[in-house]
Amino acid sequence: MRFKAVCFDLDGTLLDTLDDLAYCTNKILSERGYPIHHVDAFRYFVGDGAKMLMTRVLPEEARNETLIEECRKDFETIYRECWNRHTVPYQGIPELLNALTKRKLKLAVLSNKPQEFTVLTVDHLLQNWNFDVILGQREGVPKKPDPAGMLEICQQLRVSSEDFLYLGDTATDMKTAVAAGCYPVGVLWGFRTEKELKDNGAQAIIKKPLDALDLLD
Repeated sequence: MRFKAVCFDLDGTLLDTLDDLAYCTNKILSERGYPIHHVDAFRYFVGDGAKMLMTRVLPEEARNETLIEECRKDFETIYRECWNRHTVPYQGIPELLNALTKRKLKLAVLSNKPQEFTVLTVDHLLQNWNFDVILGQREGVPKKPDPAGMLEICQQLRVSSEDFLYLGDTATDMKTAVAAGCYPVGVLWGFRTEKELKDNGAQAIIKKPLDALDLLD
């Protein structure tokens, strides 16, 4: 078998979180008197952490460090209450995780979602599978596309980066995989386009979760 482990991005790869991320963020904007955004717009707002999400959704003339940080804190409070209104695993993900488990591959999650919510969502919605490492955004650790988190996973699992298949749906994910020395796989059921994934280093593109199994043989 070519690969020994698989690392997944979370939002847009394992879980369809878009509606809940949009709902919580728009709630913050509305309460502060700012324009809200259509759900589809969040495909390009999310993916780089809560602070960047707040920066992107605020009107340009209103962006300042104080307001962005206040909104980030508001997001953590509100998301804690309503993260699971519509969030579910993507169709085909349970079957993929079953197949990977049967093959005894090590599994990991690396997300720019805050650590608390990364663990929360995996524990509640993907509780039937064992992930050897679950890493979200943590203070003092650079977020993706910096490879620090991915290299930490490699170290914890004692698996070389070249033995990792890395599945993600954004340019950030592909850059992370390339920087860490993993095999970057772009997924088309998530938030971004095939062009973005290819332009940022994807060595394979898959349309359905189970297509990932073809890369293992």
